[in-house]
Amino acid sequence: MRALVFDGTMLTLKERPRPVAEEGYAVIRVEIAGICNTDLEIKEGYMGFRGILGHEFVGTVASGPASWTGRRVVSEINFGCGECEECLLNESRHCATRRVMGILDADGAFAEYVAAPVRNLHAVPDEVKSQEAVFCEPLAAAFEILEQITVQNGQGCTVIGDGKLGLLIAQVLADAGARVCCVGRHAANLAILTNLGIETTTLDAWSGNHANSSDLVVEATGRAEGFRLAVEATRPRGTLVLKSTLAASGEIDLAPLVIDEIRLVGSRCGPFTPALRALKEHRIAVEPLVSGLFPLARADEGLSHAGTRGVRKVLVDCAGTHDTR
Repeated sequence: MRALVFDGTMLTLKERPRPVAEEGYAVIRVEIAGICNTDLEIKEGYMGFRGILGHEFVGTVASGPASWTGRRVVSEINFGCGECEECLLNESRHCATRRVMGILDADGAFAEYVAAPVRNLHAVPDEVKSQEAVFCEPLAAAFEILEQITVQNGQGCTVIGDGKLGLLIAQVLADAGARVCCVGRHAANLAILTNLGIETTTLDAWSGNHANSSDLVVEATGRAEGFRLAVEATRPRGTLVLKSTLAASGEIDLAPLVIDEIRLVGSRCGPFTPALRALKEHRIAVEPLVSGLFPLARADEGLSHAGTRGVRKVLVDCAGTHDTR
């Protein structure tokens, strides 16, 4: 099969053996995969990953249990051992020996086929198009915030970052009843939320105005300076949720967290069930977030395009069934 392989320095389209459906696993023929900021950070050294990139995808089960064969699915990305305390508590994302698709010790979905544990699979409702279903993993990450904290109806929330994840988070919080303001650098991205009735402002207009501080702030900039901005935006005794994962680590000032008694919440992967339900019910707009669709043969170009300032979600057609640029 063809796959986009990262060797620590270069991305190369190579021929790789098609994965085999081992006990408890299914092999999925990938239809569409999405490029995430984490993929871009891996290219810069994040997690030291080597192998096939990609962890956001939708596809059809090609082999595995008969009850799953032929079904269109998405998959959770953390492969837990299934036996430790975390896994038994349905917290495999925190399994000490977990592998993570396209991120840690497990090949990913920028390929014609990918293997995943059957327990990680979720059937895609017929009402959800594949170009919507491919957003399930990042949308689930947005829904994880609602698993971690209680959002009150009408509560003021600030989302810092108007990239693909920030746009999803702003919609999820608004759908939960919060009064959201998204802060960003890109007018075209902010316009997507404005058209959905969600308040937005540019970073230049917002920066330094402490009257804009909120009880709940979500940092989703994907940039090192995002933490400082988010701390400044959080009211004393407020909650700051961190979403960015970065290869580079910089100096951070923790004193304001102590002085202002700010609650800090790290937030990563999330539940697929509410994400799929929201897509089925058309409560979250994802198609306006698509900035391009590249064939698998040019997936490396897709990753370069995804790293361009202002670009939102770039997709990879791994099956050759869609019109690509």
